[in-house]
Amino acid sequence: MMVQEQHATKGKAAGDEGGHAQEYLTYTLGPEEYAIDILKVQEIRGYEPPTTIANAPDFLKGVINLRGTIVPIVDLRIKFNVGKADYTPFTVVIILNIGSRVVGIVVDSVSDVTMLRQEQIRPAPEFAATVDTKYINGLCTLDERMLIVVDIERLMLSSEMALVDAAQHAQ
Repeated sequence: MMVQEQHATKGKAAGDEGGHAQEYLTYTLGPEEYAIDILKVQEIRGYEPPTTIANAPDFLKGVINLRGTIVPIVDLRIKFNVGKADYTPFTVVIILNIGSRVVGIVVDSVSDVTMLRQEQIRPAPEFAATVDTKYINGLCTLDERMLIVVDIERLMLSSEMALVDAAQHAQ
């Protein structure tokens, strides 16, 4: 499924109507629900075990060949230390376009696509979370749900992820 193309036009039109509204893909990691900018999402795939890389960090599960592109696969459940990483039929890989790189992230499940206005996203308080708050854009309450809005580009481009070299980071 090519998510980015489908939602780029739709999100722009909705943003024009409500002023600053943006589409987010929501997904779960353990009991927590997260949201990322839909424009960073290329596609969503079922989880298939990647080819492992020797001496890679635990959260880097390996690489897959995605139509000729070698894509590193990061398990966010391990990276964020959110419970045990079980691979079920609901486990999916979200393929992201970050800068000039394609990266996959493993999550427990994808929930939906939702529109959020900037004023709905509140700053993250200082708390002892498993996710470093510098990668959190804010928190959003949607009905009974609390969404953690992640700056996925900042996270993936961070030096601790070691997925993008310094030259690409400077762009």
